[in-house]
Amino acid sequence: MQSESQPTSASGLVDLLAGSGTYHFTTAEAVTALGVSPVAARAALRRLAAKGAIASPHRGFHVIVPPEYRRLGCLPAEQFVPQLMAHLGVRYYAGLLTAAQFHGAAHQRPQAFQVMVERNRAAIECGEVRVDFIARKAIARVPVVQVNTPRGVLRVSSPEATALDLVGYEHRAGGLDTVANVLAELAERLDPVKLAAAAGAAPTTWAQRLGYLLELAGATDKTEGLAKWVRTHATEYAQLAPGRRGGKERSRRWRLVVNAKVEIET
Repeated sequence: MQSESQPTSASGLVDLLAGSGTYHFTTAEAVTALGVSPVAARAALRRLAAKGAIASPHRGFHVIVPPEYRRLGCLPAEQFVPQLMAHLGVRYYAGLLTAAQFHGAAHQRPQAFQVMVERNRAAIECGEVRVDFIARKAIARVPVVQVNTPRGVLRVSSPEATALDLVGYEHRAGGLDTVANVLAELAERLDPVKLAAAAGAAPTTWAQRLGYLLELAGATDKTEGLAKWVRTHATEYAQLAPGRRGGKERSRRWRLVVNAKVEIET
């Protein structure tokens, strides 16, 4: 934290930071900037929080809440998640329905901001803002894009990686029907070559399910590379709906047991 003058109060510190375009800080930084004890700094910050001027999505990490977000009681998640993850040293990307929205697929608005991380973490509730964390293996290999926000840059799974994650975590995305309808909207953003490449960072069964659902949604032109991947890597039939019994119909192209009826809105 850098400033041209030494603030004399917590509110002065907040004004100084906001004036320079910085909307997050730590308790330790406040202690240093104010030149007071940790106990005094925390007391001053609690008073600001009670007024709604700041919020704390994580212990020791604070965000400045400008007037337009006071009703939320926090900054929107995309405006503090990158800074919080950097503070914690945690690799992440915004994924699932949250990522789908960033890519223009808004069929299902997520109730929480969904973030993929290497290990499970407790959800964050900051005012009316909720951030859910979902563990994702091989996170370092997942293709991401950078999205600009008013407070910085957010890592978001690429459209192709988002599609794969949606079928892999369908229970976190509203179920197969919701996933299929989101995929129908997301399909125009998918690059067939990148889609096949992204499959390498996911279980093969995800590619099997995704290919079937994309074709069900009428996006056959996006699936040839994925079908080749499945022919090369799928050694057995997978279930369209994992853990669900039944299903006599089979898709030879996707080596898939179609054990669920999926409805796509037209």
